[in-house]
Amino acid sequence: QVQLVESGGGLVQAGGSLRLSCAASGSFVSIAVMGWYRQAPGKQRDLVATITRSGSTNYQDSVKGRFTISRDNAKNTIYLQMNSLKPDDTADYYCNAAVLRRGYGYLEVWGQGTLVTVSS
Repeated sequence: QVQLVESGGGLVQAGGSLRLSCAASGSFVSIAVMGWYRQAPGKQRDLVATITRSGSTNYQDSVKGRFTISRDNAKNTIYLQMNSLKPDDTADYYCNAAVLRRGYGYLEVWGQGTLVTVSS
């Protein structure tokens, strides 16, 4: 069993900052790509940012220059530093990971989500 536990969501005013964390736990060999996705009410879940084990990153255009994804491989944890937040950033934020489990290959795992609300 592999679990992703997110934390750090909350209510913030426009222009403010939040830092999300996602920690992986359980039985696995390694984790390849990890990332953050978000889903606003009535909308589909969209990619926000991803990071490989070696640190290569990819961002959705709307968050470039404002959000920074980082990773601590020793702690199996990723972070999302969100600055200059806008009301349009309001959504449930989900952590995602491609986890290698012995005998099972890679498994895609999702966290339970953490709500970010940006007030205008």
